[in-house]
Amino acid sequence: MFNITCITTNEKGISVFSEICYTKNARGGMMLSEQIAAKNFRLRESKAGYSTDWHLSADSTLLIIQKGILRISLQNGDYRDFGSGEMFIASEALPENIVFDSSIHGHKAAVIGAEDLVAIHIKLDN
Repeated sequence: MFNITCITTNEKGISVFSEICYTKNARGGMMLSEQIAAKNFRLRESKAGYSTDWHLSADSTLLIIQKGILRISLQNGDYRDFGSGEMFIASEALPENIVFDSSIHGHKAAVIGAEDLVAIHIKLDN
């Protein structure tokens, strides 16, 4: 299985870490997952020390870290650091009846350490 960390929301709209697993299939000497539909991708650079306020991911996005360390922090105090070669999916959405409140919803992102961040954002089809 290919296991990828995800940031999702629970039934109350609270951001949580979870994991999504993709089955590995043998093909021509490789192990591949099934196709995962994507819309587009962007290249990203953020300076060391960059940080965000509390927010939700606007679209389901796979982030692949090429250089630097990106820390994702949740409202409950949990955090994960993602470095070169690591990836995660940000896929948060509030239920229709809940309005975003920055004191309870979302995550923060920060580039930690002295190295700038270089990453690829791949917007996934939902």
